[in-house]
Amino acid sequence: MAMERHAATVARIATTVRGYFERSESYRIFHGSTNSTRPARSSNARVVDISDLRHVLSVDPGRRIALIEPNVPMDRLVEATLPHGLVPPVVMEFPGITAGGGYAGTAGESSSFRHGFFDDTVASVEMVLADGEVRRVSREPGESPDLFRGAAGAVGTFGVATLLELRLMKACKFVKTEYRRTTSVAEAVAAVREATRDPANDYVDGILFSKDHGVVVTGRLTDEKPEGVKAQTFSGAWDPWFYLHAKEKTATAKAEAKALQAAPDSDTATATTSSVDYVPLAEYLFRYDRGGFWVGAAAFQYFWMVPFTRFTRWFLDDFLHTRMMYRALHGSGESARFVVQDIAMPFETAEALVDYTAAELNIWPLWLCPLKRRAPPTFHPFTTPPSAPESTTTAATTTTTTTTAQSATPEQEQQQKGEEDQMMLNVGVWGWGPAAPDAFVAQNRALEERVHALGGMKWLYAHTYYPQSDFWNIYGGRAWYDALRTKYRATTLPSVWDKVHVDPSVASGNKRHWLKSVRPLGGLYGIYKSIKSKDYMLHRKAVWNKGGRGE
Repeated sequence: MAMERHAATVARIATTVRGYFERSESYRIFHGSTNSTRPARSSNARVVDISDLRHVLSVDPGRRIALIEPNVPMDRLVEATLPHGLVPPVVMEFPGITAGGGYAGTAGESSSFRHGFFDDTVASVEMVLADGEVRRVSREPGESPDLFRGAAGAVGTFGVATLLELRLMKACKFVKTEYRRTTSVAEAVAAVREATRDPANDYVDGILFSKDHGVVVTGRLTDEKPEGVKAQTFSGAWDPWFYLHAKEKTATAKAEAKALQAAPDSDTATATTSSVDYVPLAEYLFRYDRGGFWVGAAAFQYFWMVPFTRFTRWFLDDFLHTRMMYRALHGSGESARFVVQDIAMPFETAEALVDYTAAELNIWPLWLCPLKRRAPPTFHPFTTPPSAPESTTTAATTTTTTTTAQSATPEQEQQQKGEEDQMMLNVGVWGWGPAAPDAFVAQNRALEERVHALGGMKWLYAHTYYPQSDFWNIYGGRAWYDALRTKYRATTLPSVWDKVHVDPSVASGNKRHWLKSVRPLGGLYGIYKSIKSKDYMLHRKAVWNKGGRGE
């Protein structure tokens, strides 16, 4: 029955798309929700509505495969797979991000150092091509492997994904979560790289609260929890926000960390200053939902009259989950002056980027997330380390290198170097920019230029200001893309640049109603829009966080 309903829905979508193709008319896709911070495009009467494609059709425990429609969000996906003892290898850390968005956009999280981008875990995709043809695409010969690869990250500019075949892996009850304090940016970058080499780690990411306070978080899947140890959760209204919890866990560790660095020859010199939690698996996967990492704290800065306390975070909890915050951000128009950039950097120049953002943007905290590098051509970010990195202190020369690395044989060093060439470090830069529209755009353009100079590349889900010629030069040129679009009859669709580029006049807020520009009226209107959406009921009714509390 589910597959019959799906087939009927896809047939309707294909008919609509075919009609637009035959009339050479453009159209937009209505998904029902968004996790992009780009300003919404103007309304267009020509719409392909795929919002009904929101179901998990099946989970096959034997094959470890799930058949899912594109609008299935991560929390519903995890709820469907966990009863079978399975979980997706890469789960985007906001519950509302959809599987289709993960394939058509760029999605990588704290398990991506091991498993790659989300689309690396997708076995096949059913697509409605630009002319209305319904086709299965995959990596297999005879199933359009060039289209499968090219459409990943191309933001729907080859067609509409209508079904994904997703690989799953064995789930465990808990994630043994370890917090390691670092006392410099170089040390934090080195510690993240070091953690990715440990085969026992299933999840690795990091937070920089300042240049001298970082936390590297590692997670290991386990079914065991020491007797008497209470599970740590993050989804309840009175639970701590994860980033504040990580900061508190490491707040007193600085002296011990410096003492270890001062004794590099001692037996304890390579020990880590850390603490441990046992976090139920789903709680770990969505640990950043409340507060949206730390972007939710910016709402308290906007509403300056509301103190940022545990009580107010509890009282306003419904508004501080990511689905509600996205609604409010778009409703208020404040995305026009909020810097939201994820930047893939070579490990060698990551410190130089942090130095730049600290000096020019003064945005803290920053997120560090290691990922497998995808070779071009692709619209996923890839890195090109400069021949003379500007970072004066590379990860290889810091005092945090492990004893194992210090005593590695030439063969081991060569193997490690080969692995590192396939790795890059995402730096999440999220915070308020200048209030003046021209200054905001100029700051973002300067950041784009600095990232490019350091061999990095931006993710395309957020504000993108590149002129068209610069964009195509940075993202691999148009030749491969245009050839593939011609082959699959997709030239009538908007290009990637058309979809991701933000016109500076829109980004600067020139088209906002004047009331939205008055603080806090714009924010109050955003709250009204988020309440109207009733998205707060989704986290209230969630089941992924039931049963793990206090186990």
